[in-house]
Amino acid sequence: MLRFLLPPLLVLFSLVASASARADASALAAEEWCGAIGKRLSSVPPSLCRNLGLKAAPAQSAKGRALMLRDIQPLARQVAQTSKGQPWAPRVLLIGGIHGDELTSASIVFRWLQWLGEPESEAGRYHWRVIPVANPDGLLANPPQRTNGRGVDLNRNFPTPDWNRDAHTYWAGKTGRDPRRFPGQEALSESETRWLHDEIESFQPDLVVSVHAPFGILDYDGAAQQPERFGHLKLNRLGTYPGSLGNYGSTHKNTPVITIELPHATAMPSRGEQRQIWDDMLKWMRRNVASKTLS
Repeated sequence: MLRFLLPPLLVLFSLVASASARADASALAAEEWCGAIGKRLSSVPPSLCRNLGLKAAPAQSAKGRALMLRDIQPLARQVAQTSKGQPWAPRVLLIGGIHGDELTSASIVFRWLQWLGEPESEAGRYHWRVIPVANPDGLLANPPQRTNGRGVDLNRNFPTPDWNRDAHTYWAGKTGRDPRRFPGQEALSESETRWLHDEIESFQPDLVVSVHAPFGILDYDGAAQQPERFGHLKLNRLGTYPGSLGNYGSTHKNTPVITIELPHATAMPSRGEQRQIWDDMLKWMRRNVASKTLS
């Protein structure tokens, strides 16, 4: 009898050991990653970062750094029901730090990640996937740089329908071949962009929120009612670019994308303004995201 039980037990032991090893590796990655982030972002001490529950993704940056994220499930008592009586929570993908030299775009996502744990928050209606630093190589470069570790602007590397035709033409004609805006040799050439693309494919968000700086505006791509103002940030639609996340999300995936452009790349908004932007966004989401998914 024992010889029949041994193979399944060995398989089970192997699976448990493998899961434990992955958890240990993720914890080690978070420890090292948070230490580096804390040295670059004064508003994100390593101890705070380590307590936010971030996990390492299977993918890594161009220079082998961990790509970290956290999934936050909706609060059960706040989950709404569809017209057919099924529980449903809209999915929101929140991304900071696609451009590494926009330090505030990462810092404010860390701040909002703390607020997602508030028990009575309107945010509890949603299933969140939060990526505070999409471009760790750019953020941790000395000095910080817009592009990733291979010199590619990640926000020009998404596979928009017009990428093959227009990405390099736009880069040459509109930016004068600015190396800070190089779209890559091909769409999805970069590990970070492939990872974000895969997260969008697997998570299927109802809304993408991408934080940038320093234009001090709101931009919006999508069919839902556009937001007019979050805090002091007013809507100013910048248009679409080949390979941008906004273009990819709205045109290719039919997913609305809000781009929050903070006023400064290195100076955070006041605590009150951070809260007002957050609260105004949640109010807009309740009217335009939750209501759409429940219909």
